[in-house]
Amino acid sequence: MSDEQLPLHHVAIFMAHADDGEFLCAGSAAKFVAEGHKVTYVLITNSDKGSEDPAISAEQLAVIRQAEQRAACEILGVQDVMFMGYPDNTLDGRDPELRKEITRIIRQLKPSIVMCQDPSLWWREADYINHPDHRNAGEAVVTAAFPSAGNRNTYPELLEEGLEPVKIKEIWIMGPLQGDYWVDITDYLPLKLQALKAHVSQMGDWDPTEEMTKWAEASGKCADPPVKYAEEFRRFLTSG
Repeated sequence: MSDEQLPLHHVAIFMAHADDGEFLCAGSAAKFVAEGHKVTYVLITNSDKGSEDPAISAEQLAVIRQAEQRAACEILGVQDVMFMGYPDNTLDGRDPELRKEITRIIRQLKPSIVMCQDPSLWWREADYINHPDHRNAGEAVVTAAFPSAGNRNTYPELLEEGLEPVKIKEIWIMGPLQGDYWVDITDYLPLKLQALKAHVSQMGDWDPTEEMTKWAEASGKCADPPVKYAEEFRRFLTSG
């Protein structure tokens, strides 16, 4: 199934690290914004482990990567970005405190669509082992979005904060092992690439243009009907 024009939504995009969104869904984010949807990025970790440079401390790197993410969001037109600040490379998808904090954010934002990474993805082929933060972020977000965010008896202390349950209409898994939904990003691939290049500390001398274009082209061929460039998702329609 390919994308269709959606009614106006608030889309909350949760990711483990700065730049995860640019790899997985930046074209879709730019398209959402262009179509009038509200988009919020939520970064769960502070991304402070994403460098081997001995001249940059973890604290310095966290500040650098936060600035890079803000720059990428500005390129895409993403209206809001939040930083939860958990230490990089430590996420536990079954941590009740992490799940509660994500539930709190979902109830604050009241999104109709929540997007996150694939909690089932441990590896692809023989050349890619998925970062544990990616799948653990996905597990925590999926559990928070359904059922926790919409269940009155889960985290009753949130009710005392004035945060009423929120029913999520859709959950989209980004970069899934097996997708069933594609967004045509043909007009937005240049913005995706520009936003990805804003993550200077991660790109180094690597130009992502060729590889990301091939990836988007392969996804586009899987879409129904096929398009030139696409991003792939696993889309769940909930009872919200």
